[in-house]
Amino acid sequence: MNIFLETPIEFLKGVGSQRAELLKKELGISDFENLLNHFPFRYVDRSAYQKVADAPYSDTPLQLKGKIVSLKTTGVGRSKRLSGIFEDESGRIELIWFQGVDWVIKNISAGRIYQIYGKAKKYGSSYTIAHPEVTPWEKVDRSSGMQGVYSSTEKLSDKGLHTKGLSKLAVYLVEQIKGKIDETLPENVRRKFKLIDLEDAYVQIHRPESEEMARKAIFRLKFEELFFLQLELLHRKQISFEKARGFVFPKLSNHFNEFYNKKLPFDLTGAQKKVIKEIRKDVIGGKHMNRLLQGDVGSGKTLVALIAMLMAIDNNYQAALIAPTEILANQHFDGISELLLGLNINVALLTGSTKKKEREVLHEKLRSGEMNLLIGTHALLENVVQFHNLGMVVIDEQHRFGVAQRSKMWSKNVIPPHILIMTATPIPRTLAMTFYGDLEVSVIDELPPGRKPITTSHRNESQRARVFGFMKEEIALGRQIYIVYPLIEESASLDLNNLMEGFEAISRSFPLPNYKISMVHGRMKPKDKDFEMQRFVKGETQIMVATTVIEVGVNVPNASVMIIENAERFGLSQLHQLRGRVGRGADKSYCILMSSHKISKEAKKRIETMVRTQDGFEIAEVDLEIRGPGDIMGTQQSGDLNLKIADLAKDGPLVSIARDAARAILMDDLELLKTENLVLKTKLFKILRSRPNWGKIA
Repeated sequence: MNIFLETPIEFLKGVGSQRAELLKKELGISDFENLLNHFPFRYVDRSAYQKVADAPYSDTPLQLKGKIVSLKTTGVGRSKRLSGIFEDESGRIELIWFQGVDWVIKNISAGRIYQIYGKAKKYGSSYTIAHPEVTPWEKVDRSSGMQGVYSSTEKLSDKGLHTKGLSKLAVYLVEQIKGKIDETLPENVRRKFKLIDLEDAYVQIHRPESEEMARKAIFRLKFEELFFLQLELLHRKQISFEKARGFVFPKLSNHFNEFYNKKLPFDLTGAQKKVIKEIRKDVIGGKHMNRLLQGDVGSGKTLVALIAMLMAIDNNYQAALIAPTEILANQHFDGISELLLGLNINVALLTGSTKKKEREVLHEKLRSGEMNLLIGTHALLENVVQFHNLGMVVIDEQHRFGVAQRSKMWSKNVIPPHILIMTATPIPRTLAMTFYGDLEVSVIDELPPGRKPITTSHRNESQRARVFGFMKEEIALGRQIYIVYPLIEESASLDLNNLMEGFEAISRSFPLPNYKISMVHGRMKPKDKDFEMQRFVKGETQIMVATTVIEVGVNVPNASVMIIENAERFGLSQLHQLRGRVGRGADKSYCILMSSHKISKEAKKRIETMVRTQDGFEIAEVDLEIRGPGDIMGTQQSGDLNLKIADLAKDGPLVSIARDAARAILMDDLELLKTENLVLKTKLFKILRSRPNWGKIA
């Protein structure tokens, strides 16, 4: 316990009770430790000055030295504004204030020399700096050129806690910390990685002596953050491995052997065989399996999962597969039931649409052990669903389930069942190490034989007639087509093609009786959705107009074209998932990304990535770079990592270095009992007390 760091922020010079309340509400800063960990996101060199003449060529704020030669107010009340003319030896530029005019008038005057800091923007033929920082030249602090720029909010800025105000508070605080910051890393670790002391790091990140010292402080604090994150994950994983009991599946008998030798729909890839061996090793070792299975769209994850569930069934245990949507659950049920024909395995489906009488029969068969395999949606998580002896749970598309939901499967048996988590959304290596560092990870990185690459192209509105012509050519060859829209109904705030308008436009361009069209979206009743989906699956309709409800799980081998409207509005992961709905049959398949003429740089990068590659892991890395880890994983899924300074999109190499360092320490001293590791134990146990064990309930 560090009393200094736990001091309420209101007791810091310049804060007080009102500002303290606002800091807590806006930035979560309630004590000294919170403020120390509110780091600058960049620095400006306040020792360097530019000229007014540099304004047209600068994309960053200018720092100028010169004279305010005139000031003029116009308007009254809320319309009141102040403009001034600033000059140096290179020219003149206008300064303008729309807010706080009375305060500015009291504190600046014409004819004096000032330091001006602000971003110059062009208005008409001239440049203006709006709301610049203005400091009388005699009051300029020239002791250090490096000054941090801090994130703030509009409400804080109104109370003087803009970036400059926050910088002042941080400086007040670091002036008091000498001898009050406990070191958290052993000396041998600091020496090995050339890390400055933690106290020095806090001082130098908020008030750096130089660029070099700022870099050293940033490196130390990033290492600190990532190291303890990895230490926590690896410690949980190792402790879990040492203590967690799991069911043992010693034998592979009739069901497994019959299926493996006679029922496989295609030869397994080397990657699939490798993963099956990893699962087999888990379930015969007596430890609890908690494994993440990554595999790109169409890589054959479900077949591997079925083989894992047969291992349980052959040892007189039950198995369950949970999917996030009824469409996907129904598809799993249909596909698995067909594969298991003749094997005398009882398979059932449980979703929100299952009728009450059917549920009652199903529940009884589950409790008696007569039911071997249950496939379904969130309905499986209900307390009323009780198994006789559940030994294996497969969770498909894990990111669609919250942690609390997934944890309910642990209560379905006295000893928790083995868990296999599947995702068709490839996870970048740094995220896998961070979000799932306490799980074993398997990867299927090969596609089954016969899967052809999908040709992906980008088209805009002016090329729609050509796209329609191509669609008609494909339909004439007996193929089917998906058209996906981002919205169901028109949105006043977004200028998007919507599903209803799209359906009407397609109906006009592809009229009956030659063309038949299905429509599916998330607001339809399940039975209506299934009816339309089945029409498309059976080939009764040639075109499926849909929202992203078909992103996951729909398998129509005859569908050869995926058209994604307003592709610029979709994330990379979604685009990749949607593209994976085609290319499942023997025919050449295509994905056409439709967009408006004007798209953002990020959207352009997403679309260019889709056109260039079909490697899901490469796509995931680009997605991480664009969106960041929180948006990709969803903090509600794995616990809020709350990283203050490290960036998983940019600090991948440092994640690996920190993980290796943490692993080396734990391999030598798992309980952190050695004298040099006691500082680690103190901080680690503080972290463990503050966060739930996400991995255990994955």
